[in-house]
Amino acid sequence: MSHPVRLRMMSLLTGAGMTAAELARELGLTHANASYHLRSLFAVGLIVQEGEERIRGGVAKRYRYVSSARDHERPAEGFKPGWAETQRGLFGAVADELTRRTGEGDWTVGASMTDAELWVDPDLFNSIRDRLAQLSRELHSAAQAPRTPGTVRTSTTFAMFRMEES
Repeated sequence: MSHPVRLRMMSLLTGAGMTAAELARELGLTHANASYHLRSLFAVGLIVQEGEERIRGGVAKRYRYVSSARDHERPAEGFKPGWAETQRGLFGAVADELTRRTGEGDWTVGASMTDAELWVDPDLFNSIRDRLAQLSRELHSAAQAPRTPGTVRTSTTFAMFRMEES
């Protein structure tokens, strides 16, 4: 999951279902490489098949990422063993992806960023974390296909977690 190409694919697949060929063109990949990463994402259940299309005598599968509460909130049953290591790997990959995105930023319109290691009331932490999860769901719901007229390309990263005592 934490491979940079897979993160970009999931972002693109949030706004619209796409085929391997469409993703390959959008990301500057070979068709084979795009197909490989799509199969990996599909195998672990991170994307769904949205349909099939006949293209030049063949069949192209269309995939989509459907954001759910599991992507934004702690599961009621708690986290499974190994989850912390998975999260650390994912956050590292997101940090690398954020570095790539800043190189493509349009800084003429401004931006917003917060980075802090703070001590706050636990209830306030829970409240803000839950509001960020809601905002994340809203953004995913509003996402459209890449390059849809009247839309702007954005980079959005939320990362809020409770830290261990040092």
